[in-house]
Amino acid sequence: MFQCFARNLAGEIQTNTYLAVTSIAPNITAGPADSAVIDGMSVILHCETSGAPRPAITWQKGERVLASGSVQLPRFTLLESGSLLVSPAHLYDAGTYTCMASNSRGIDEAAADLVVWARTRITKPPADQSVIKGTKAVMSCGVTHDPSVSVRYVWEKSGSVVDVSTSPRLRLDPDGTLHLSQTWSGDIGTYTCRVTSVGGNDSRSAHLRVRQLPHAPEIPGAALSQVEKRAINLTWAQAFDGNSPLIRYILEVSENNAPWTVLLANIEPESTGVTVGGLIPARSYQFRLCAVNDVGRGQFSKETDRLSLPEEPPSAPPQTVIASGRTNQSIMIQWQPPPESHQNGPLQGYIIRYCLSGLPVDCQMKNITRPDQTNLLLEELIIWTNYEIEVAAYNRAGRGTYSHKVTEWTLQGVPTVSPGNVQAEPFNSTTVRLTWTAPSPQFINGINQGYKLLAWEAGHEEDVTMVTVRPNFQDSVHVGYVTGLKKFTEYYTSVLCFTTPGDGPRSPPQRLRTHEDTPGAVGHLSFTEILDTSLKVSWKDPNEKNGVLTGYRISWEEFNRTNTRVTHYLPNLTQEYRVTGLTALTTYTIQVAGMTSKGQGQLSSSTISSGVPPEMPGPPTNIAISNIGPRSVALQFKPGYDGKTSISRWQVEAQIGIIGENEEWVMVHQLPNEPDARSLEVLDLNPYTSYRFRMRQVNIVGTSPPSQPSRKIQTLQAPPDISPYNVTLRTASESSLWLRWVPLPEWEYNGDQELVGYRVQYSRAPSKGGVLSHVISDRLEKEFTIEDLEEWTEYEVRVQAINGMGSGPWSQPVHGRTRESVPSCGPSNVSALATTSSSILVRWGDVPQTDHNGLILGYKVVYKEKGSDSVPQYLEVEGNTSHSVQLSGLGKYVLYEIQVLAFTRIGDGRSSKPSILERTLDDVPGPPVGILFPEVRTGSVRLIWQPPAQPNGIILAYQITHRRNSSNSNAATVDVLSPSERQYTASGLKPEAVYVFRLTAQTRKGWGEAAEALVVTTEKRARPQPASRPTVPQEDVQARSVMLSWEPGSDGLSPVRYYTVQYRELPDGNWTVHSASVNHEASSYIVDSLKPFTSYRFRVKATNDIGDSEYSQESEATTTLQDAPDKAPTILSVTPHTTTSVLVRWEPPAEEQINGVLLGFRVHYRELQYDRLRSFTVRTINSPASNWAELTAPYSVRNLSESSLTQYELDNLSKHKRYEIRLSVYNAVGEGPTSTPQEVFVGEAVPAAPPQTVTIQSSTATQLDVTWDPPPLDAQNGDIQGYKIYFWEFQLQNETERLRTMFLPELGVKIKNLTGYTTYMISVAAFNAAGDGPRSPPTRGRTQQAAPSRPSFIHFSELTTTSVNMSWGEPRQANGIIEGYRLVYEPCTPVDGVSKIVTVDVKGSTPLWMKIKDLADGVTYNFRIRAKTLTYGPEVEANITTGPGEGAPGPPGEPFISRYGTALTLHWTSGDPGRAPITRYVIEARPSDEGLWDILIKDIPKEVTSYTLNLDMLREGVTYDFRVIGVNDYGYGSPSAPSPSISAQKVSPFYEEWWFLVVIALVGLIFILLLVFVLIIRGQSKKYTKNADSVSSYPHLGSHSTSLPLSHGEMVRLDEGRFPALELNNRRLSVKNSFCRKNGIYTRSPPRPSPGSLHYSDEDVSTKYNDLIPAENSSLTEKPSEISDSQGSDSEYEVDQNRGGQQKTHSFVNHYISDPTYYNSWRRQQKGVSRPPAYGYAQPELLHTPPWPSRTPSSPPPSRDTLHPCPHYPPCCPGTSPHPPSPRASRGSIAKSSRVCHPRGCCSEGRVNSTGALGRMEEGPIVNMTVLAAPHHSWNGRESPVL
Repeated sequence: MFQCFARNLAGEIQTNTYLAVTSIAPNITAGPADSAVIDGMSVILHCETSGAPRPAITWQKGERVLASGSVQLPRFTLLESGSLLVSPAHLYDAGTYTCMASNSRGIDEAAADLVVWARTRITKPPADQSVIKGTKAVMSCGVTHDPSVSVRYVWEKSGSVVDVSTSPRLRLDPDGTLHLSQTWSGDIGTYTCRVTSVGGNDSRSAHLRVRQLPHAPEIPGAALSQVEKRAINLTWAQAFDGNSPLIRYILEVSENNAPWTVLLANIEPESTGVTVGGLIPARSYQFRLCAVNDVGRGQFSKETDRLSLPEEPPSAPPQTVIASGRTNQSIMIQWQPPPESHQNGPLQGYIIRYCLSGLPVDCQMKNITRPDQTNLLLEELIIWTNYEIEVAAYNRAGRGTYSHKVTEWTLQGVPTVSPGNVQAEPFNSTTVRLTWTAPSPQFINGINQGYKLLAWEAGHEEDVTMVTVRPNFQDSVHVGYVTGLKKFTEYYTSVLCFTTPGDGPRSPPQRLRTHEDTPGAVGHLSFTEILDTSLKVSWKDPNEKNGVLTGYRISWEEFNRTNTRVTHYLPNLTQEYRVTGLTALTTYTIQVAGMTSKGQGQLSSSTISSGVPPEMPGPPTNIAISNIGPRSVALQFKPGYDGKTSISRWQVEAQIGIIGENEEWVMVHQLPNEPDARSLEVLDLNPYTSYRFRMRQVNIVGTSPPSQPSRKIQTLQAPPDISPYNVTLRTASESSLWLRWVPLPEWEYNGDQELVGYRVQYSRAPSKGGVLSHVISDRLEKEFTIEDLEEWTEYEVRVQAINGMGSGPWSQPVHGRTRESVPSCGPSNVSALATTSSSILVRWGDVPQTDHNGLILGYKVVYKEKGSDSVPQYLEVEGNTSHSVQLSGLGKYVLYEIQVLAFTRIGDGRSSKPSILERTLDDVPGPPVGILFPEVRTGSVRLIWQPPAQPNGIILAYQITHRRNSSNSNAATVDVLSPSERQYTASGLKPEAVYVFRLTAQTRKGWGEAAEALVVTTEKRARPQPASRPTVPQEDVQARSVMLSWEPGSDGLSPVRYYTVQYRELPDGNWTVHSASVNHEASSYIVDSLKPFTSYRFRVKATNDIGDSEYSQESEATTTLQDAPDKAPTILSVTPHTTTSVLVRWEPPAEEQINGVLLGFRVHYRELQYDRLRSFTVRTINSPASNWAELTAPYSVRNLSESSLTQYELDNLSKHKRYEIRLSVYNAVGEGPTSTPQEVFVGEAVPAAPPQTVTIQSSTATQLDVTWDPPPLDAQNGDIQGYKIYFWEFQLQNETERLRTMFLPELGVKIKNLTGYTTYMISVAAFNAAGDGPRSPPTRGRTQQAAPSRPSFIHFSELTTTSVNMSWGEPRQANGIIEGYRLVYEPCTPVDGVSKIVTVDVKGSTPLWMKIKDLADGVTYNFRIRAKTLTYGPEVEANITTGPGEGAPGPPGEPFISRYGTALTLHWTSGDPGRAPITRYVIEARPSDEGLWDILIKDIPKEVTSYTLNLDMLREGVTYDFRVIGVNDYGYGSPSAPSPSISAQKVSPFYEEWWFLVVIALVGLIFILLLVFVLIIRGQSKKYTKNADSVSSYPHLGSHSTSLPLSHGEMVRLDEGRFPALELNNRRLSVKNSFCRKNGIYTRSPPRPSPGSLHYSDEDVSTKYNDLIPAENSSLTEKPSEISDSQGSDSEYEVDQNRGGQQKTHSFVNHYISDPTYYNSWRRQQKGVSRPPAYGYAQPELLHTPPWPSRTPSSPPPSRDTLHPCPHYPPCCPGTSPHPPSPRASRGSIAKSSRVCHPRGCCSEGRVNSTGALGRMEEGPIVNMTVLAAPHHSWNGRESPVL
């Protein structure tokens, strides 16, 4: 546009016009210039153009287009001006860049070279260091830079440049490392390494601290204290701490020029003075101090002047003053000098002061001038006198205090004179009386202890009888008696007085003789030459003559007839005498006695029968027991036959504990010389023990047989007599002890075993606090764990047995110590003091003694930042005397929570409470974080930030510096902001320029590290492009970390602020952020905290001011290396295995904690010595090397290379030692940590093998005898204390297992009270003091059979007026093989004057049911049933009353019958329904000739009042009555009245009539003559048509065999199902009654016979048939099948069991009751057989059915819906081959089929249905059975009942 301006004074005017240049060739007016840029920074290559139309700019590098209007590669941005922005620039971006401008007129281009220098960075910055003075400090400054760029290193110290050329101690390496040797305090400061180059500048700082030993305290001074006696005040000036905080001062003392010793080792570092008290007078002291910091102990200060304390008199008396009487005139006094610390100066001697005790006399003194003399004998004292004695020491300052008075007597003397006026005289035949006077007390010389009266026979002076008499101080004359002397014997007597030292002189001996007395019994009384009228008596002199024998007295008398006594006196030389004039065969009592002047002596008596020599006595009888006590009983008895002489001794024998016929009898009591005894007391019995007694009597011939045993008694209870023995105590855990003992044997219970138990009493040893106890109620318990004890504490324990009567004695006490544990409390007085910005000094006190719980080995300081979720850090301090530590490397100006804990060998204790809070000192801050540029314009930007992550103090200000990011721009803009500012706007910037912003924070320590950020002043910004796929070089893969590397993507003209790194654990882990603040300049990153031996993938994303990039592609899968395992195995148990080995069981750590491939386990073990532990003290700071290793031997290690192990036997250990065991795992890298230690005592182990050769012998039905051999000797592991016998019923171990414990090493046991005929499994285990060994393999044994228990129940159902279904349950304890049941039933009251008792034996264990019929209506019956094995068991009984119950329906209306063809229809009306609606009807039927009612049809719907049945259900030609019964929920109701009788005779069809046959015959004659002949034959046989209808189609049966198809009536069961029927009919039925047919008509039965008595006998049982066993009171009679109609009789028939091949006999019970398959079979319908209709006009067709299938006893009874046709049976008549029947009945069945041969020659089968009369019945015999009637009743002409 062109403008033209014209102006003058009047104004101005303008005009313009446009000039449009539409086509100008492009021209690069300012092309790119060669540039250089630093790697990672941005560069702009300018390209200004002109042209029309406006040229399109394209930038190329070689042939590659980098940016144009349509193409833009990452990191290359085409600016609006046409310039190219490369951000960031990388090394590979170096090259020639071409700017091409093009339009329609042409192309112009310009090129320039870009050089990219690698950024110069400090990659190994210097680190803060603390070095000890004189050592070397190395400050590294590792740099990475472009090879073409030279780098210059400059080190500054506190802002000043360090010139290494000025000192030989300084050296600067080419790589920038600064070495400072021989460091000293002048080297302390902050060192900054600055690196300058054209590739960028960088700087890093670190602080150097030079530590040294603290200086010696200054100006130490010492002065006597004016306030405190025996104290010295010390002062000093504070020492220089050596640039490390002082920990404490150590004060040493030299006493009397002795070597220096530590007096105080922990003086607070802030102190400048201390008072030393408790010093000893008269001693000189000199002191010196030193300071201690973490470098060590500094030099000692100068010694103080030596000070001496003034001398003082001894402040303590002599020690241990002991006085003892040496003689009766001297006392020895002994002492020890006063403690040296209380002598207060050199001792000069001792003073002994003594005087008579209690008397007001002056004391005497003894002065000892030798200080080394410590005893003195005081002599010339008074005999037997009490003295008081004191001792004092003295020095130059004076005499000290006297000791406590000791009193001592001079020794007693013996009396010097004998008693006076001694008189002796005989008192009686065994006693002498003496009198005397006491000697004067002055001659006794001691305490008169009494007098000794002496008597001895002449010539036997050594055998003195002595009687001691206590002194009598009241009487002047003393009297004493010497008793127990021999009668009529000469003695010497004397008296003496005695004191404690001995006897005084005896009085002169006096001679005397004891009085004469009657003699003792003559010796050896015997009888010889025994004749009818005389015998010879012999004897010997009495053993005790007791005088001068004057003769003998002999007398005899008839036994118990004193009036016949004859007495003779014989001279003293006669010792035999013939007694004459006796009566023959008469018992005499003969007595002989010696005679002295004092009279007749003791009689010797015996009885004898004249003419009969003495015999063996008989046993006593009528033993009775009374006065039963815990340990005694009284027995009364009647003597037995005396053997014609007197009884000299009674003997009592007993069975103890186990009473039985075969048990042992033991002698328990004897009573001699009591021939007339009728009772005696048996003593020394065991309390609460079962006894049974028997007696024997003894005469001169021998001992009688035993009497009959008495009744069984049990003595009363008493407390236990003994304590448990073998009591041992072992450590169980930190708070428990394991107490073991051997329980009392059963015979020591002394009471009810259910009340026997044990009481454990325990207390701390020595006694501290109360005594606790615990009661254990299990009598068999042999161990107890005492819980809730104090850790590491010794206890005293004892145990006693208790029962219901009281407690027994205590056992001897045993001692044990609980195991060491961790401290239960933290140290006290914990404090913390910040010393620098990164260190804190922590101090603490001791753990309370009661909370040590073991030996404290050291302490751990636990610290973490307050409020942080990070894991606390630990610093361990070894030794239990160090109580401070310096925490270093802490965060600056960070508040820490600090706790201290103590640890023992077991582990860490509780931390101290509460936590101590302490903040480190402040320092310069770290860089601000989170710098973003949310707003960027072409001329201004706004940035925001967050405070530094490490503020290191209180932020006081922020400083922002920004400048253009170019190598030639040094001008920067600086602004300082307030600490609350969080954003800043910089304006006046050039567009499309790159600027660098530096942000730093300030604390009071100065400005901190700066944070830098780049920004491009352009509005064309975007999210960054994703970085390249991360790579992980294998050399950078470690066990827990890897290094990722990636190439950044384009930053979208907004520099990347940070990167986010994620990782994912393979195969199924989720992505997890590892760090979201990776430096924006980084292209690599170390990902740490990974799991060893685990596969990972990684990805990276970048974030700039605009947002996040997409995540990079996932890296390749990387697997970290293996590392040592992190966790130890968990030890499950350590148990003694043998006496020198233990079995260790463990659970390995989880697979992810092994950190590699598990190679095996290591067992660490060592012996513990608790005695050393108790006395051990961790040494002071002077001996820091002391540690736990000094306490015990080092660990021994066993390598287990099998990784699948979970247990190991650690052998070759020492017996009776305690071991500590730890366990660890190892992999290819190394070994993991060891487990928590487990302690075990080696030396006791359970038996390693079970008892051998366990055998079982069945003794009785309730007892098994078990024997075994002990385990092998090498597997016993100690003394076997007993055995445990486990026994249980076979396959019921969990439910029935019981235990019998034998506490003595017996090798057999009788297990009693078992269940009969039961298989038991028995296993035996041995046990010793360590516990139970393994069980032996179970051995099987079975008890013998016994009577079964009662059947479990009786159940009744289907109760009608005349029948009931009865079932019962099996016995709960069969106790053997059930052979059958016996059922007995009878009416509770006589029926019609007759009481019938029916007994039925059911053979076999099944069936368990029966149907009973022929009961009387309204009568209550008693049913009893019992089972049988070898014998019958107890009964179970129940009563049932026949007839309808209360609430049952009433009778329906009388039924009437309509007949049509072959069907009958019954009609009735409903009756009273009772208390519940009628649910169904039942039809009963019976033959009109007084047959039994039985159910014909059941389950007729309740709505029906008529029912039609087919005549095929009934037996043709028989007349029947019918009645109806209603049923409701209360049961069967009353039956209706019987219907009119109706015959079951069928009406012949029309084609059987004669006129039809005539017509047929006439028609046949018309057609053919031959046909006429045939029809005539047919007409003659029409009367046989009915036979033809029922002919069986089975060809092998022949024309005479009949097998009728079963009709509906036979398909209906006559009972409820599953019940066999037992009928009691009131008449006999012969074979021809219902089964034989004459002339086509079924005949009635003949006249009934008179009733006969019943006799039941077991002889009628046929074992060939598995059927009923008749009872003892029943007999079964049956008619043999061979008898013809005319030959039938009621005679009894004997069953021949040996008739092989002949027809099996058939009894009624066999046929009718035994087999439920028979009468159930008519309800069983086989496949292919249709069920005939209940009624209809069509006659059923013949059925062709196969034989019956076999049926086992366990099969259920057939249902009523099943048809069971008759089986095939072969002909039994002559000319036919025999064919045995199918074996279908097994044990337990109640019925059998039988076959009958009829006289007509036909062969038929016989089978009786449940009624015996109803329906079409197969031919066969009927068994007659009579029922026993009470003998006092008559049958009144009624027929005999038939079973």
